[in-house]
Amino acid sequence: METHKEKSDSELLALSVNHPSAFGILVDRYQKEFLRKVTFILKNKEEAEDIVQDAFVKIYTHASKFKVQEGATFKSWGYKILLNTCYTYCKKKKREQQFREYIEIDADLVFSENEFEKKFDLDQTLSIISKIPVALARMLTLTLLEGKTYEDIAEIENLTPGAVRTRMHRAKREFEKIQQEYAKP
Repeated sequence: METHKEKSDSELLALSVNHPSAFGILVDRYQKEFLRKVTFILKNKEEAEDIVQDAFVKIYTHASKFKVQEGATFKSWGYKILLNTCYTYCKKKKREQQFREYIEIDADLVFSENEFEKKFDLDQTLSIISKIPVALARMLTLTLLEGKTYEDIAEIENLTPGAVRTRMHRAKREFEKIQQEYAKP
């Protein structure tokens, strides 16, 4: 293994596809740098450690996709994955925070008899709704969880009933698209 330490980042990444232990050298080379960058962005070391770990997992699982190109190094590719992982985390965290602000979950939630609403249990429904853009998720939470009518929503959101119907249609379409992703094996 000592001889591998002299290899370039790109060589180690290529080697790690068939020899996973070689990837450890890349982790040793970049972990502190990656952690410093993400900690600076998030101001939270524990969250930064999780993101760095996720980024390394992504780098390892996509190692075969890395191609050496002029101007593109392993370091720039790795940082792109790291920053995208961080961005996705921040986006999800913001969405979850906004979603929690919109909804209070009661133990006695009741769904209507509508076929669309009956398809999923509460946990899966909430998980899917949290992945939908906030404005559309709001439409679903108001109808599914708070039992509001389109007219009620129009008044609450200061929209026309037609705009509510359009948003609801989009929200249901997004919901179904994400639901199908959950169903994939």
